[in-house]
Amino acid sequence: MLIFGILIAALSGILMSVQGVCNANVSQQAGLWVTGTFVSFTAAAVCLTLWVLTGRTGDFSVLLGIRPRYLLLGGVFGAFITGTVVYAIAKLGTAKAELIIVIAQLIAAYVLSITGWLSSNQEPFAWQKVFALAVSLAGVIWYSL
Repeated sequence: MLIFGILIAALSGILMSVQGVCNANVSQQAGLWVTGTFVSFTAAAVCLTLWVLTGRTGDFSVLLGIRPRYLLLGGVFGAFITGTVVYAIAKLGTAKAELIIVIAQLIAAYVLSITGWLSSNQEPFAWQKVFALAVSLAGVIWYSL
């Protein structure tokens, strides 16, 4: 099962890079927020189609009971993620932008993990993980030279 998780995570990274390039190119012709709107609508259409095709008959009203309420802000974050990725790729190029995005994700994920913020699973602080993040950050800086 671990290998399947690793493969899915790798696929996610590949898709995020491909999506960022596609969105950046569309944005140059259609504009940033038109592109973001289109991406959101097509994502919703795909999700709803897959939900129906997989036979899931869940009830959307369950969302009204989600606590804490801030956990429902994923779509808001998604809109800004789309916008910032498109902008970064257009200004920095695909590889440099993606490297900075990934290291920022790792740092944020570690902060969330050690603090338990946003209902994440809390883990103990470890200096070797901070060192690994610092080495990763140094790699991004070196790549950017």
